Amino acid sequence: MSIHRASAGEQAPARPTKWIVAAAFGLLGSLIVAVVVMAFVWPAATSQAQNLPAGISGPDEAVSAVEDKLAEQDPAPFILSTVDDRDDAVNKIESRELYGAILLGDKPEVLIATAASPVAAQALRGVATQLQAQIDTAAKTALTDQLTAIVGALKSGQVPQLPPGATDGAAPEIPTVTVTDLVPLADGDKTGAGLAASVFPMVLGGMLGGIVLTLLVQGVVRRLVGLLVFGIAAGALIALVMQTWFGILAGDWLLNAAVLGLGVSATSALIVGLAALMGPPGIAVGAVITMFIANPMAGAATPPQFLPEPWGAVGQFFVPGASANLLRSVMYFPDAPTAPQWIILGCWFAGGVILALLGHYRNRAELTPPPRQLEA
Repeated sequence: MSIHRASAGEQAPARPTKWIVAAAFGLLGSLIVAVVVMAFVWPAATSQAQNLPAGISGPDEAVSAVEDKLAEQDPAPFILSTVDDRDDAVNKIESRELYGAILLGDKPEVLIATAASPVAAQALRGVATQLQAQIDTAAKTALTDQLTAIVGALKSGQVPQLPPGATDGAAPEIPTVTVTDLVPLADGDKTGAGLAASVFPMVLGGMLGGIVLTLLVQGVVRRLVGLLVFGIAAGALIALVMQTWFGILAGDWLLNAAVLGLGVSATSALIVGLAALMGPPGIAVGAVITMFIANPMAGAATPPQFLPEPWGAVGQFFVPGASANLLRSVMYFPDAPTAPQWIILGCWFAGGVILALLGHYRNRAELTPPPRQLEA
């Protein structure tokens, strides 16, 4: 009976993985899945209508009544600030200081801007519905009181005192709350779902671009040139698909493409820079920062104020949040300040480039052999 022995050139068969190690890897995989699910579900599970900046104006008594009614809700859905008049409210909404305004008086009106946030606009529409219900109830109560007073006067043999305007036979006019959408969404994205859903593909695309450049392009200068070309081409192609093809985006095409390109290339620059500095683990670190930290806090689908404090505000300093915020402003709100978002995205891009250069020169210094010592 012959026994076959592996020769020197042959590899011995791999030993089976130990049972406990196999179980440990299965547990590790399940934990990773749980973290991924938590990262993507967390915004929807924790967001709630709260702290929305909105304006209010009108008679003091009516303003106080509305403020008290809204304050009864926990958490309070709005942070109300006084506006001088309708024009003042319009200016602050168009500059994105406010999501909307509640104007009380003889002609009550609720101003909204669906383009700023469809969710916030829906919350303000709910306020308009509540106001109309209160006005209708108050009108019915007043009419009932007047009829009771008239019947009482007739029973006592007195001449009833009719309310002003009742002698001409016309019914008292009940005010109607008007809802005005100052900044509606584009025709191709009536619900705003397209703009909100586009953030994640842009994040993923930026990550993939950085990974491809890291793995397939050698040389730091060539890699950075590829990064620049990738950002320009990606911005143009995304704008072509989203604005020219689907009609989701509105406004200036070139400006939208610039925002999209800078956002995508900033994510790619982070991946390239971390990979150059840390090696292959840098890709994983960049993916974790972008996908599992920055993306859930971006506030693209809901206002950042809806997320638990302070994470909604923190998320605006990462690439996904700044990109979504800047894109919304340049499309719909030309009067809104955009310098902070441009600076944030520029800093992420520049930071990635600096990390790539640092990693390159550090690696070159490590690979350069020390000078030979001349023998005496």
